[in-house]
Amino acid sequence: MAATASDTSAVDTDGCVGAPAVTGPEGVIAGSVPSPYRRLRGIRRDLGNRIAGRCPGRAPDGRPGGWGRTGWRLLVSTAVADPDETTSYPDRTVSPPEEAVTFPGARRPDRHRRVTASGIELHVCEWGDASAPPLLLAHGGFDFTGTFDVFAPMLADAGWRVVSWDQRGHGDSDRAALYTWDADVRDAAAVLDTLGSDPLPFIGHSKGGALMLHLANALPHRVSTMVNLDGLPSHQAMSDVSDTERTRLLREQLTGWLDFRRSLVGRQRRPGTIDELAERRGRMNPRMTHDWLRYLVTVGARRDDDGWRWKIDPTMRMGGFGPWRPQWSMLRLPGIGVPFLGVLGLELEVMGWGTTPADVIPNLLPGGRLEALEGVGHFVHIEQPRLVADLVLEHLTAGAPAGGWS
Repeated sequence: MAATASDTSAVDTDGCVGAPAVTGPEGVIAGSVPSPYRRLRGIRRDLGNRIAGRCPGRAPDGRPGGWGRTGWRLLVSTAVADPDETTSYPDRTVSPPEEAVTFPGARRPDRHRRVTASGIELHVCEWGDASAPPLLLAHGGFDFTGTFDVFAPMLADAGWRVVSWDQRGHGDSDRAALYTWDADVRDAAAVLDTLGSDPLPFIGHSKGGALMLHLANALPHRVSTMVNLDGLPSHQAMSDVSDTERTRLLREQLTGWLDFRRSLVGRQRRPGTIDELAERRGRMNPRMTHDWLRYLVTVGARRDDDGWRWKIDPTMRMGGFGPWRPQWSMLRLPGIGVPFLGVLGLELEVMGWGTTPADVIPNLLPGGRLEALEGVGHFVHIEQPRLVADLVLEHLTAGAPAGGWS
């Protein structure tokens, strides 16, 4: 699900246990997010009536049908982000998990490296030939690059150099003192800067999809085509607010963030076995198979002496640092002046936005394409990786510049 600096796509629903404070690279307390599921239910209460009584089942075995429609574009001005001082070098911190769990079709990245952005080291992963044309792939909030271990190789095997990164506070990237949407955009620009100066495709899931919309608006000369995988938040999630109310919210939410961080002093995530962490994550991802969730534990958690813990910084919480409304990302869609493909999963679930085709159509560009998948939830690239990869590859082929990608 797309939120600002943090959504809850991969958060485990651990309670907190008292323990000596553990600090990250910038002195961040490594604690546990208390009852994120209950908090999310409260935030998403306006969707409760739609979700109540519905128990999402497993994805169908057959290929779901698609739905397409052309919309309109409104040209708006864009601002260029300030350049970020970055460095890139091989990553020597990532090692194989101590207890390997396999999953059919999953393949770990071919290369790992580190990119330094504003003092934060980002873990960057790549699939495919290093000389192939690159594309930038962004994961959702509370996810990590390992969630692409089935989907990304499909794009790489079709001739692409797939480049993704663990967003700050996620996976093997550094933790930060606080998390903001603007910082995530700057981090994405830092990774993009390591891929040359030519325009290239942007692809993002959930929060990563919304993040790519902001990046494309900030750096329109760097994007050639865009794919958004269920990362189009709509007005249904939260009501918008006036500028005056937004200023008041800023003080309230900044205070709330700081109070939240202080509450985590002396706490850390409750450890567990691979199966226990898989079960906890399954509460937020009920459509995912247990075998897939077990695999994610071994690539997205660390093994301590007393058990496994997710690597995600527990001080992150829903909404990021400062006021934000989901539809502020959707409003950027009409300004994207490149070929666009949006993919929606129509099955409602806790981690999804509840966005419908009717929410997206008024914001589509001329020739923009929307595929709404029946029987598929928020994690479209995990439930139906082959179908979604084929849609993406078809879109990339149709949008190729004269002479092909380089």
